[in-house]
Amino acid sequence: MVCMVEHFIPDGRKIRVYNGSLISFKAFEYNATIDFYWSPLLLESNSDNPIIHRVEYRIIRADRIEKHANVWKDADFIVFNSYLWWRKQRDGMMMKVMYGSFEDGDAKLDEVEMVDGYEIALKKLTEYLGANINKNKTRIFFAGSSPAHSWASNWGGDDNNKCLNETEPIQIDDYRSATTDYGMMDKAKEIFGTLEPKGIHVQILNITQLSEYRKDAHPTIFRRQYVPLTKEQIANPSIYADCTHWCLPGVPDVWNEFLYAYIMHK
Repeated sequence: MVCMVEHFIPDGRKIRVYNGSLISFKAFEYNATIDFYWSPLLLESNSDNPIIHRVEYRIIRADRIEKHANVWKDADFIVFNSYLWWRKQRDGMMMKVMYGSFEDGDAKLDEVEMVDGYEIALKKLTEYLGANINKNKTRIFFAGSSPAHSWASNWGGDDNNKCLNETEPIQIDDYRSATTDYGMMDKAKEIFGTLEPKGIHVQILNITQLSEYRKDAHPTIFRRQYVPLTKEQIANPSIYADCTHWCLPGVPDVWNEFLYAYIMHK
């Protein structure tokens, strides 16, 4: 979104500000700000640090969202996006949910399936929105699932190469990736639907199916690395090719075109 907007704003009339979990783009003459806020599990969690969060185990605090919500609750438009962080990284992977606090001495940890943690987080988010959002000011969006293309055999390719060297979209009608859980989006629609009687509408941005076909749109081994890949790693795309994130510019531009259309056509 920022890439699309700042192209039309001259230097000196815009700025980016980095402040921990919050990255802000400000357009001075329009008195407008686009914020990106890092809270991948929606609730407070052990993954809240935008740099140090590469942990396989994940813990969310079931009743704690205020620290995050205080950053975005007064925005004119809020776009929530939370899906990939709820996917299992391996069979049998679980997550922990913390109730209470160590400070009050009533802390309790439950172990749940990742998808159950997702439901807990969405219900707490919905509860907060229903009690705190100004429905006459703020419009709310929730982005659909962002597909990955890690299993090339799904489209007749070689799993050892994943999406490396793919240059054309998938040509299979009604293709669905084995890694995309459409049931999670159905659950999100159901939970957000409980806000409708309060006059609060959450618009689902359905970006999933169109993105499913774009096996050619990932950075693969060419993404920015914290440590450059060795020749041996580059030669082993089944492990090192990134088929989850997206090239910029690329497919995410279309997602933002959808968002722009919703914003402009109320």
